[in-house]
Amino acid sequence: MRMFNCLTLGAGLFATIISTPAQAQDAARVAAIVKGLDNPFFQYMHQGIEDQAKADGVAVTVQAAANMGDATGQADRLTAMAMQDFDCYLVNPISVSNLVQALVPVAQKNKPIVNIDSTIDAEQAKAAGFTISTYIGTDNVAAGVLAGEEMLKLVPAGSKVALVAGIVGDVGSNARIKGFKQAVEGKLDVVVMVSADWDREKALTAATDILAAHPDLAGFFAANDIMALGVQRAVQTSGKDVKVIGLDGIVDALKSVAAGELAATVAQYPYVVGAMGVEACAAAATGKTLPANVPAPVLLINKANAEASLKNFPRPGGDYPDPFREMLQQ
Repeated sequence: MRMFNCLTLGAGLFATIISTPAQAQDAARVAAIVKGLDNPFFQYMHQGIEDQAKADGVAVTVQAAANMGDATGQADRLTAMAMQDFDCYLVNPISVSNLVQALVPVAQKNKPIVNIDSTIDAEQAKAAGFTISTYIGTDNVAAGVLAGEEMLKLVPAGSKVALVAGIVGDVGSNARIKGFKQAVEGKLDVVVMVSADWDREKALTAATDILAAHPDLAGFFAANDIMALGVQRAVQTSGKDVKVIGLDGIVDALKSVAAGELAATVAQYPYVVGAMGVEACAAAATGKTLPANVPAPVLLINKANAEASLKNFPRPGGDYPDPFREMLQQ
């Protein structure tokens, strides 16, 4: 049986989705809180959560923030869920701190907390009296390095490049930018960095201004694909041959790479992150001790493998390490 309890948000997105497998009476009960479903990345994460819950016989209740900036609303939703009797809490916070206080009653009930994608600050968690059972997500520095290494293949040594970051202070954005800079340090000239708040139109505007100010620019790295697609539109309008690399691996970006527009993207797999989160909760609910940190798979996508990546989407093309799957099979 599957039930939908829908709360309409400003963008017409669902706030509450309850998936109940037929064997729910004996199933682990998981509360999941994710970022806004206004972004395809988190839509696929949500899909992975639901699909894995069905596969493992887990009863999962998913709550979503109204949008990517709804930090307070996301915390309020988790606070309400913390009052209910779930076996495990799966959390994808908007910031490093916005869910900390909401998790205090979860910790007081000694329930496992599985943190996916965006990290909760460990020091703030410790001060609040709890620890995270496991973290599952992309090594964003390593992903940024992959993007930087690809840019080095695309533009001549010493070329000027620009960086488009997400929200100021966002840990994931900072790590991606850091990795890119590490890869190109001393080899390319990073002439400017701007923040475009993960927004396509803001990235378009920023890139237009940068192209006007730096007519000899050779490349852009954007910290997510939504912004990269906005940057690519600015490049196309300019008529210049400027290479644009994004990060996330959303469908529109993969299609753009396949069409020879975006030069590349570093694909992470939010579907897998969500699925592994459910597996981790299922394992924790049976008393298994979880590894502290589990990296999610990433892959550099360019023209050579974009079509194959589209075919396999939203999953990677091959197998990947998954300690939680092994735990559940024991």
